[in-house]
Amino acid sequence: QSQLVESGGGLVQSGGSLRLSCVTSGFSLDYFAIGWFRQAPGKEREGVSCISSSSGRTKYADSVKGRFTISRDNAKKTVYLQMNSLKPEDTAIYYCAADHALLRLCVLDSYEYDFWGQGTQVTVSS
Repeated sequence: QSQLVESGGGLVQSGGSLRLSCVTSGFSLDYFAIGWFRQAPGKEREGVSCISSSSGRTKYADSVKGRFTISRDNAKKTVYLQMNSLKPEDTAIYYCAADHALLRLCVLDSYEYDFWGQGTQVTVSS
């Protein structure tokens, strides 16, 4: 059974940092891209960052470029999202998801993703 479990969310002051983790099971990161998405109250789900399966190439939303970094540890089957210089507008529930995309680069379109985690809350106070 394919599963993703997020952790690492919490409450942080503006300018602070958090590192989110997405522990995967039931499938190989060699064949699945992993994306991070977020959804704030009253807003649509937004793609934040993703990492491609075979190449490891990454992609970021303009709103987080230069502040967030996605990485993965295949041995631990875990994908991380390091979030620095956090702003109040980063407040949202953050989800990781898996896309069976062996030969193409990852995308930030949520409809491409097959499995989702339960989410972790990130709150940034001003």
